[in-house]
Amino acid sequence: MSEETKWVKTHCARMDHGGCGLLVEVKDNEIIKIKGNPEGYLNRGYTCYKGRVSAERLSHPDRLQYPLKRMGERGEGKWQRISWDEALDYTANNLLRIKEKYGARAVGFGVGMPKGLEHFIMIRLANVFGSPNVVASQDVCHAPREVTGMHTCGFYPVADLHNPTQLILSWASNVLSTNEEGQIGGTALQQLKNGAKLIVVDPRRTELAEKALLWLQLKPGTAQALALGFLHVIIEESLYDKEFVEKYTFGFEELAQHTKQYSPEVVSEITWVEPDLIRKAARMYVEAKPAALQWGNAIEHDINVFDATRSLVCMMAITGNLEVPGGNINAYEPKIAGLGEMVRADLMPNKVKEMIGAYHGTIPKMMTVPPTYFRKAVLEGKPYPVRGYYGMCTNPLVAWADSKLSYEAFKSLDFIAMAEIFMTPTASMADIVFPVAHQFEMNDIGHYGIGHGIILARPKVVDPPEECWPDIKIMNELGKRVSPSEYWHDNFEDFLEDLLKPSGLSYSEFVAKGYLKGPDRFKLYQEKGFKTPTGKVELKLSTAEKFKLKPLPDFTALPEEDDAAYPLILISAKSRYYLLSSYRWVDKLRRKRPDPLVEIHPETAASYGINDGDKVVIETKYGEIVQVAKVTDIVHPRVISAALGWWFPEGDAAKQFEWQKSNFNMLTSAGKLGKEFGTPNLKNLPCRIRKG
Repeated sequence: MSEETKWVKTHCARMDHGGCGLLVEVKDNEIIKIKGNPEGYLNRGYTCYKGRVSAERLSHPDRLQYPLKRMGERGEGKWQRISWDEALDYTANNLLRIKEKYGARAVGFGVGMPKGLEHFIMIRLANVFGSPNVVASQDVCHAPREVTGMHTCGFYPVADLHNPTQLILSWASNVLSTNEEGQIGGTALQQLKNGAKLIVVDPRRTELAEKALLWLQLKPGTAQALALGFLHVIIEESLYDKEFVEKYTFGFEELAQHTKQYSPEVVSEITWVEPDLIRKAARMYVEAKPAALQWGNAIEHDINVFDATRSLVCMMAITGNLEVPGGNINAYEPKIAGLGEMVRADLMPNKVKEMIGAYHGTIPKMMTVPPTYFRKAVLEGKPYPVRGYYGMCTNPLVAWADSKLSYEAFKSLDFIAMAEIFMTPTASMADIVFPVAHQFEMNDIGHYGIGHGIILARPKVVDPPEECWPDIKIMNELGKRVSPSEYWHDNFEDFLEDLLKPSGLSYSEFVAKGYLKGPDRFKLYQEKGFKTPTGKVELKLSTAEKFKLKPLPDFTALPEEDDAAYPLILISAKSRYYLLSSYRWVDKLRRKRPDPLVEIHPETAASYGINDGDKVVIETKYGEIVQVAKVTDIVHPRVISAALGWWFPEGDAAKQFEWQKSNFNMLTSAGKLGKEFGTPNLKNLPCRIRKG
């Protein structure tokens, strides 16, 4: 007998970082329709196209439906179906074998962009197994902003777009396309409707830039120079918040002296932005009370990320925009379990000294291993051998800088297990592939640990295929096989109850509420100071000598030197239709963006004899790929913007689905890294093009 149609409230998860509230129509265990929930705290009914078509992933004919064991050579695409017990036992035995021979730290536990509690259960699994090495993309995503904030002002300064603001300074962020981590395009648009002004700093003339009063089209790779130019104007013209600076900052005089060298005229030569435009933008930012600086992931994509993020936090601070509603806030968590408790950090007291990154001197509070250092350990045994890898929500063969190096590393590992919804280039390199349940097929909690002061209910909407398990369940069962069972639950969903216990709510009660938000606490520094060694915002780092860090942000050089043989600058931009390397197999999304597009200015295209739709060879010192030309004036004549994350699910499985052909990271290198986070140059690379 057919069920009645019902509507279920949940939140977006693995389709994007955003966390939009959704209404999902369900009948007979099938999703009929998805739309934005008008009551959603983050989105108020707004949602993106990806979210609305996301159910198509669940019923795709090529979806992984049962555990697989490699039969042929690694990456050959030959598999045998096995049972869950066989897959878990085989994985556990291999991980324990590596642990016995090389020690627990010889296994890396890898995550890419998880969207729920699974990220923290992965860290728990690593900790109880005894490995300090959780390998993540944080070197180029989120951690530089978060950790730099902690060192500079004691917290991660989040743009508050939920309280009225007079101005949004959008720096390397395009919320109308990417809805990054709780910053939803609809919320920004509402602020503009309410009268907020908008300044956009971006090499591309995005849709957001079209709405801006000022658009600063900077030269790629010069973000910190432009920010230092802003600081020069604010300080030289005495526009800073004098009371805040005097009472609550450390090192202002040194910063003031240091930024004298960054006049708008000097900075203009570096950044291509006119001096008057720099002055005008800096003054507008200062005059708005309050102003929110919404910074994006793109500033984390070259070796100078620490200077860029430091200079921007200094800007927020000296203008009095920290910890004020409508500015950049310290988002306090609701009453929920702490991260340390959830991940059993107590079992790894020496993690900061033992993890691979410590050997390379990464910045304190950076608690994951940069992928380049992981691969160095695999291929060179430095600082010690690493021979095994368990990965989820990640596709390193395409996502990490220097894809050729990733292939070499994964080819050489003794054992690899991957948990995936679909066979990807990286999963095709594994010994065991676990089929996972997806977003609408499991109970979950979102936005935990992201630093936005909110957690979101993600109740199960439909049942998964019989042999598809949630990542948390896989790790719970694997954990029982590789560590004492006391650290794991009989029912993996009890982790949800653990997280909520301090709130006094059960999971079902939390679902009824929809979300929990921490308290709004503004200007708490007036009572308690800032959580830094000096108790103040450290414009000059008091710990610089101790941690071998720069005391003040500066601009010394481009991420890579100009090269006459490579006269163009290569950047990239995320597509609104995909999540990095994910979902090329979703038909409705693929039809929207069937090919990897490289944006080329009309003058540049004409000079190379390239027309719209032509195949284009893009070449850097490190490699070359082919993409399809999109001739457009949204980029500068000296800049091209290529597509990220491309591989071809329709391609040959024995060749890992043509992961080399159009993959942006064939053009990047892991040879040059930022010291603080191990960040490679993912963008801002000298390149050349020719018609394909």
